[in-house]
Amino acid sequence: MGHNDWNIDTAHTGIHFSVRHMVVSKVRGRFEKYSGTFRLDDGDITRSFVDVTIDASSIDTGVADRDTHLRSPDFFDVEKFPELRFRSKRIERVDDTRHRVIGDLTIRDVTREVSLDVEYGGHGKDPWGNERVGFVAKTSIDRKDFGLTWNQMLETGGILVGDRVDIDLDVQGVRGAAHSAA
Repeated sequence: MGHNDWNIDTAHTGIHFSVRHMVVSKVRGRFEKYSGTFRLDDGDITRSFVDVTIDASSIDTGVADRDTHLRSPDFFDVEKFPELRFRSKRIERVDDTRHRVIGDLTIRDVTREVSLDVEYGGHGKDPWGNERVGFVAKTSIDRKDFGLTWNQMLETGGILVGDRVDIDLDVQGVRGAAHSAA
């Protein structure tokens, strides 16, 4: 069967996150700019590979002041560390439609292994004849593991920003340019 190279279609993909704010609510946000490729091994999906680069400055939580703070050295320090990166190391099969993708996530100058729960959404051809494939993925990280330690105490004794960050990905891939036989 062989393998297929796919590009992430950023027009039909979303990288979203949420983090608890003041204990009672959640701040939701997304990254608007990223690129990536993945290689799917048709015969054995566990031999597939994914590589994604995210523009850290493209963070968007809907509040300009908060986004500016998130880009500052308190958090992502985008001047010094302009990109976040994920590269898979191995893939484990859970069942027919679900896999665990284990890889290195780099935020700022810290790289840690994370595990994504990935569900296959199917594949098919779009109206223009392009082959497409879809996945949804979820993971949670502790932001302190990546040096994102800024916080503020509240009068009630709690903290302003939670440590756990939930990440949700909706990924659509489009088949890389195929070389047709002459």
